Amino acid sequence: MNDAQAPRKVSVEVTLYPLRGDYIPPIDAFIDRVKQVDRVEVRCTDLSTQVFGDHELVMDLLRDGIAESWDAFGDGAFVLKVLPGDLRGIAPDSKPDARA
Repeated sequence: MNDAQAPRKVSVEVTLYPLRGDYIPPIDAFIDRVKQVDRVEVRCTDLSTQVFGDHELVMDLLRDGIAESWDAFGDGAFVLKVLPGDLRGIAPDSKPDARA
């Protein structure tokens, strides 16, 4: 990427399936972790978490968040859907900062 280009944007849908009976704490901890970065937008639905922002920042954040989740809570299956571009305008069922 040359200096004249804007950073590549990415939209990622993340679902965590903790491999333990008490599954809420790992999910909440992961969401809290990704929300700590101001330069990304995090939206939560009943089934997944959506993360929007610069490609490198989002991917680094997810890599680190997944590793921290495994370290803190043990095994869990993460499913990521990674799409190029900022797709916030076509995610009608998501709510910024909402978590049930």
